[in-house]
Amino acid sequence: MKQIRVLIKGLVALGVTLLISSFAIFAAVHVAPGDAAELLAGRNPDPETLALIRAEYHLDQPFLVQYWLWLVGAVQGDLGRSTAFRTDVVSLILDRGLTTVMLVGYASVLISVFGVGLGIIAALRGRWAATWINTGTTIAMGAPAFAVAVLLIWLFSTQLDWFPIYGTGTGFFDRLWHLTLPAVSLSLMYVAYVARVTQSAIRSELHSEHVAVARSRGIPSSLVVRRHVLRNAAPPVITLVGLTVAGLVAGTAVAEQAFGVSGIGSLLVTAASQQDIPVVLGVSMIVVTVFVVVNTIVDVIVAGIDPRTEGSLS
Repeated sequence: MKQIRVLIKGLVALGVTLLISSFAIFAAVHVAPGDAAELLAGRNPDPETLALIRAEYHLDQPFLVQYWLWLVGAVQGDLGRSTAFRTDVVSLILDRGLTTVMLVGYASVLISVFGVGLGIIAALRGRWAATWINTGTTIAMGAPAFAVAVLLIWLFSTQLDWFPIYGTGTGFFDRLWHLTLPAVSLSLMYVAYVARVTQSAIRSELHSEHVAVARSRGIPSSLVVRRHVLRNAAPPVITLVGLTVAGLVAGTAVAEQAFGVSGIGSLLVTAASQQDIPVVLGVSMIVVTVFVVVNTIVDVIVAGIDPRTEGSLS
């Protein structure tokens, strides 16, 4: 029942967040300088051409009417037609979505495995391991994603020739090969954050009263760690990993641009530069939806592990 209540709260939050976000993004795009119709018409357009373009994309309607028409279409699964690519926004997002999904999934695996793994080692394997890992995570947290991307390209592509510089590849394994460097550059900073939080959460549990009581009863240390330390340290780590994965979708733009990957992050950058309002709105709504849905899933999981944190984590 507790998980169901958290799920219902998450669905309500999703609806409210999408409505507010859509209006805010729609308003922000419309107040940006420039005329989308003039960009679409090219150089020296005649007034009749501009009028036809504005009528086709409802640019001649008042702001609230434009927003209402877009909202009604979005509810029905129609995100409009791109003014730059001259195709449906949904088709455009679907064409590029698989690449971004694979990139985010790849980076999420790296964050979960290496972030949690390094945090556990730093907390349980003594001072030297903690010193080396903390030094590495400190450097990783201060490294900008674009600088990491440039360094990876220089080292692993141009010097060692282990990975391609750009492109998405064809087929599952070729795509993974092409996405390795983008996934590393996207995940490196988050691996460091997750490692630090995991280390802190485990150390806090190691010094807790119930762990001391379990040890005083002669329970083997490995069993205490598995049953009492790792289980109780899991909620904050799961929450951070969930928030990180949700934020990765919005952060893919830098990695996709740096490595020439055709995903929805690079699509958003291109659409914003060309004032392609339907595409900017569509991609932004996808990002917001993924963020809220992932947060809801995390809340449900954490509520199942630790009922004390029901519905209060995000």
